[in-house]
Amino acid sequence: MSLTSLAIKLAAPLPDLEAFDRYLFIGPHPDDIEVGAGATAAKLAAAGKKVCFLVCLDGRFGLENAPAGTRPDELALLRMEEARRSARVLGVDDLRFLGLSDGGLYEEKVLFRAIAAVVGDFGPDVIFAPDPCVSSECHADHLNVGNAARRVACFAPFKEIMEAYGAAPADVKALAYYMTAKPNRYVGTKGFVEKQLSALFDCHSSQFPAGSPAAKTLALYLKLRSADMGLRCLKSHAEGFRVLGKIHMHCLPEAE
Repeated sequence: MSLTSLAIKLAAPLPDLEAFDRYLFIGPHPDDIEVGAGATAAKLAAAGKKVCFLVCLDGRFGLENAPAGTRPDELALLRMEEARRSARVLGVDDLRFLGLSDGGLYEEKVLFRAIAAVVGDFGPDVIFAPDPCVSSECHADHLNVGNAARRVACFAPFKEIMEAYGAAPADVKALAYYMTAKPNRYVGTKGFVEKQLSALFDCHSSQFPAGSPAAKTLALYLKLRSADMGLRCLKSHAEGFRVLGKIHMHCLPEAE
């Protein structure tokens, strides 16, 4: 660790993710929030925190495991209902949809403005979003949503900038990337992993049919990841996030 990095770590420690009151989880598609941070969302909701889910894209082209003959417009409606059921399992009653098509078939500026509007309306302390800086991530929707989320997180406190985008300002204090290769903060999730698994496999059946290879593979991955992250922070189960506070989001490459 360089002297600069050490100074930043001492002068501006990373935020404690569980110390806030309002949390916005942004997902590219229905089921992404559950995969990336479902146990954490359930834990925060159970603690009485204000938790909002924002699903940006409608998932209409996720037809691989959908019932035979399902059309994209039918799947979009089905996945919306699955997301509603899943959010209820996790204890979240504030669920919002942007309704944009997946597959990158949208204007990125439209995506950005729509996310900014929700951030301004909900006023989160912390924004969760997929990490757009993972070198192995190839899905344009995940990259676009992650990039839009970090732009909004940085601009959110600035009234004039947000108003220029047609949104209200919000005092966002931290950005937490899920699906990240470089976690620097962990949330213990003992007692909430089963809720995460139930939200995925009891609700998102168009993507993970019961007993299917997709469901078995994802369930194993989530259990192994939970145990691995738990070992890293000396807990039995955990989820890991790459967290940036306000001061880390701009002109501080050492925060990496």
